Parts: sequence; structure tokens; C-alpha cells
Amino acid sequence: MAVHVLKRLFEDGDLSVVDKYIRPDCIQHNPDAADGTEPLKEFVRAVLPQVPDLKYDVKRVIAQGDMVLVHSNVVVTPGTRGQAVIDMYRFDKKGMMAEHWDTLQDVPATTVSGNDMFGTVSSPRTDQPGPHWLTASSKRIATAYFDRLLVRKDPGAVEYLAPEYHQHNPTIPSGSAGLRERFTSFFQQFPQLTVERKTVVAEGDLVAIHAHYRLNPSDRGQSVFDIFRVRNGKIVEHWDVVQDVPETSANDNTMF
Repeated sequence: MAVHVLKRLFEDGDLSVVDKYIRPDCIQHNPDAADGTEPLKEFVRAVLPQVPDLKYDVKRVIAQGDMVLVHSNVVVTPGTRGQAVIDMYRFDKKGMMAEHWDTLQDVPATTVSGNDMFGTVSSPRTDQPGPHWLTASSKRIATAYFDRLLVRKDPGAVEYLAPEYHQHNPTIPSGSAGLRERFTSFFQQFPQLTVERKTVVAEGDLVAIHAHYRLNPSDRGQSVFDIFRVRNGKIVEHWDVVQDVPETSANDNTMF
């Protein structure tokens, strides 16, 4: 349903999916959008005629309980790199979209690792989640790694990474050595860094974590979605999308 709504609404401009699948009082965390469905309709009516070739290229979907996360490459103009976008929805008991979060990042021309921001490198090369019986252990491993590395700022957390760890963050190399070096320096440079884990959505061997990163107490910070793939008890691959928290917002809900 989440994929259907995104593609029908933003590729086709089909406003009928709004009333059919989204609650009129939907809570919005996108800082450029107000709560409810009427502002969404107004946005589509105003913007989409200007970008008739927009494509919502969905790369992977993670669903757990009432939460669904969609990782996409949104390209407004054909031939451009577009943006990496993560949309996250909470559904109510009637199956209607009740709440929405998202984070957007421009796709750079090059990456340090040589991997793009979307593909799957680890074997088997699939964008689909693994079997559901892996969900609990994958969630436990990914959150333990995340909390140790980023919340407690311990570079020794790289012990959770597989030797063939593949990186899709455009500024970080693949492998544990480069990551340890990068974060050791980063923690020294920003000793007041705080990372607050907000939401975890896991399915099979894929785990997504939404968090608020701040360099210091006065920093508005960044909204960051990290996605991890866990295989054989180790993290083998990582994707993320990072967006600065703006000074103002069209709603009062924060990005988190």
C-alpha cells in the first residue's frame, strides 16, 4: 500500500489514493508539509505539473507491525542523479496511513567506497528482506551495534561488522578499518555529539533505525535513517539518508 500510494500520487498525480489510503488527520513530520490530507493535495496540484517526468524508484521496503519504511531514488528530471529518500509510515488499525516521516539527501556524483547509495553488494544480491524468523536477531544485533558506536561513542563496535562489510554512505569507505578510523576522529572532533535513537523497523535481515544526531546541545542536528543488513550474526551492508533539521517547520511535530 505504501509503495502504491507513493507511485500513484507522485508519478501519476492520482489524488484519489489520498482519500482512499490516508487519514484526513494524518500527522506529518516532513518540515515542509502541514498535517492532514488537504495540504498534500494542494502540493500535488501545484508542483507535479511542473515535474511531469518525476520517478519514485523504490529500492527496498521494510515492514514490521504497523510501520512501513520505503527507501527510494526520487528523480525529478530524467538523466539526473536525484535524491535518496526514506519515507516511513505508521498505519492505524483500519489500515489507513496515520503518520509520516521522511528524510531526503541529494545523490552525489561520486562515493568514497565506489558503491552507489542504493544497490546491494553483499551476496546474495537481493533488495528483499530475508526470512521473518531472522527479524528478532537482526534487530538485536543492529541496535546493539548502533548504540555502542553512536550512542556510547565506542569505535570498538566495529566487531559487529563482517570482514566483507559494504558501505553506501558516500563519504565512508567499506570495511571496518576505515569506519573505525573515521569515527574515532569524528568523536574526538565533536566530543559533545549526541545520537538519540527514535524508531527501529526490522524485517528479516534488514533493520532500519531513525535517529536524531546533534553535534552539540545548541545544534538543531540531523534526521538520519540508517539501514543495516545482518547475515550470520554480523552486519554486512549499510545504507543511510541524512538531512539537516531546518530552523522552521510547517508543522509542530518535529522530524522525529
